[in-house]
Amino acid sequence: MDLKNVKTFICVAELGSFTRAAERLGFSQSTVSFQVKQLESELGVRLFERIHHTVNLTEQGREVLRYAHRLDKLTKELDNDLRADKEMVGHIRLAMADSLCDRLERAFHGFWQRYPGISLKIISAGTEEMFRLLNHNEVDLVLTLDNRIYDRSYVILREERVGTHFVAAAGHPLAGKQRLSVQEVVRQPFLLTERGMSYRRLLDEKLAASALEVSPLLETGNVETICRLVEQGDGCSFLPDYATEPAVAAGRLARLAVEDFTVEVWKQLFCHRDKWISPQMQAVIDCCAAI
Repeated sequence: MDLKNVKTFICVAELGSFTRAAERLGFSQSTVSFQVKQLESELGVRLFERIHHTVNLTEQGREVLRYAHRLDKLTKELDNDLRADKEMVGHIRLAMADSLCDRLERAFHGFWQRYPGISLKIISAGTEEMFRLLNHNEVDLVLTLDNRIYDRSYVILREERVGTHFVAAAGHPLAGKQRLSVQEVVRQPFLLTERGMSYRRLLDEKLAASALEVSPLLETGNVETICRLVEQGDGCSFLPDYATEPAVAAGRLARLAVEDFTVEVWKQLFCHRDKWISPQMQAVIDCCAAI
């Protein structure tokens, strides 16, 4: 069995398109079609159904894909073992929540000094788009900041619960109150991350369940900017604790004591269950622990 044909078959199955597979692999479409036909002929089964310009796996195709992924993993493991004494090189694609991007500098400080042969591509996206990219093998890893996600199609590599609070400047009138209702808080001017993104979406959903909403004066993906403006007394915000911890510890920000209002947010790192975790991926996974 020609391994090139197997890899081409996997690519077509992931992308659902002979044309897109050809673009990714750098082949002509006719070459991709020929390689798939060779594999079909060798196995004696039809792998794809082509109806009205759509490409879907047949039942036999889905079964072959499971074995193809295993074969691809074994091939990569063999190649890695043979290169064990060489410099670690590779290209890793990481999709992550926009609100986590600010933490990259600290997480990857010194990473490229240790692994100069590894290049990293960061893709900022919403949760739904991140998993679409993962399903089509357009990224290797996904780092979410969202509700807790379980899906048998993915492997949870790391996860931790992230604390979140309403915050205001330390001198704000609400900062000294021991018991606040969410209704009191949402009447304040707000500065928030963009609508529909990670914990902002969860906040909006939680408020909507109580027939409440926030109309922010400012929306931006830059959490550090929000923190600085809130410190200056320009309004309130709702942010993860890791983003506000330095300012809270320094006495510039205060976490508001809002009663009976909890938004559960989880930071989770995923790969697809069919993905082989190479040493290069493992190096990035280890660095993500600091994000």
